[in-house]
Amino acid sequence: MLAANFKVRVLVRPGSANAHRIDPRCDAVSIGLADHGHLAQVCGDATAIVYCAGSVRGARLADFLEANVHGVERMLQAASSQPQPPAFLLLSSLAASRPELSWYAQSKHQGERTLERFPRLPWTILRPPAIYGPGDRELLPLLRAIRRGLAPLVGPVTQRLSLLHVSDLADAVLAWLGHCDACRSQTFAIDDGTPAGYDWPAIIGAVTSRAATTIRVPPGLLHLAAAANLAGARIFRYRPMLTPGKVRELCQPSWLCDNASFSAITGWSATIDLRSGARQLFEPGPGDHRTHVGTHSD
Repeated sequence: MLAANFKVRVLVRPGSANAHRIDPRCDAVSIGLADHGHLAQVCGDATAIVYCAGSVRGARLADFLEANVHGVERMLQAASSQPQPPAFLLLSSLAASRPELSWYAQSKHQGERTLERFPRLPWTILRPPAIYGPGDRELLPLLRAIRRGLAPLVGPVTQRLSLLHVSDLADAVLAWLGHCDACRSQTFAIDDGTPAGYDWPAIIGAVTSRAATTIRVPPGLLHLAAAANLAGARIFRYRPMLTPGKVRELCQPSWLCDNASFSAITGWSATIDLRSGARQLFEPGPGDHRTHVGTHSD
C-alpha cells in the first residue's frame, strides 16, 4: 500500500507484541476494539478500512467473539458514522462457509453476517484458505517437518486443500482497493490458483525434494488429544489451537477456493505457488526482503 502511494494508518491493540513491526512510514495508533469513541475518530478521514484482526485460538466460543464478531461490529459502527462511509474489507476465512464445524468457524460466519446489517457501507468479504509465508506461525511447523522428511497426515488420504501465500493475499487486498465499488456486497474465496488445490503428495513434493516419511495420525487419537488439550486449557487458562472443533476442520475432505469472480472484477491473480513459496521460506536468496520467517502473537 505504501509503495502504491496510499497513506496507511495501522490500528494495533495496546500492549501488542507486534507494535514494533509496523513500518515507520505508517501512522500507528494504539487502540482497543472496545474503544467506540476513538474508533470513530481514527476512521474519520479513511477512504477504506481493511479489517484483519482475528482470534484463532480458544477454549470456548467467547474466546473467538471479541475479535471475530464484536470487533467487526464496532468497526462497522465507526465507519457507518462517517458522513462519507469508507469501503470496508473483512478478511474472513474459508472456515466461515462451514460454521457448524468449530467455534472459530462459527465466529467467522457470525462476523460476516454482521456486515449485512450495514447496507449503507460498501463492504466486501475475502475468504482465504490456509495462509503461509513470512510471519506465519501456524502452518510453518508442518512445513518444517515435511522439509525435514517427516509428513504427519491428519486429514483424509484423499484430502485436497487450497493454499495462499501471504504476499498474494496482500496483493489481493491492494487489487480490492482499486475496485471497491465493483466488489460491493460480495464474498470471494481466493487461493494460489492451483486447479483443484493440492493433495498431500503434491504438498510434500512442493516443500521438499527428499523422500518423506508419511505418518497417518488416526482420527481417534487426534480427537483424544484435542479433548485432553481442551480440558487442560480450561484448567490452566490458556487458549488452545488443537480442539475438537479444529480436528473437525482438519478432517474435512476438502477446502477449496475459486479465483474466477474476483480475478474477473479486479484483474488480480496469484503469482506464488507452494513450490516457489516454500523455496522463499527455506532457501532465501541474497537480499530477498520477503524471506524472513518471523513469529507473532496476535
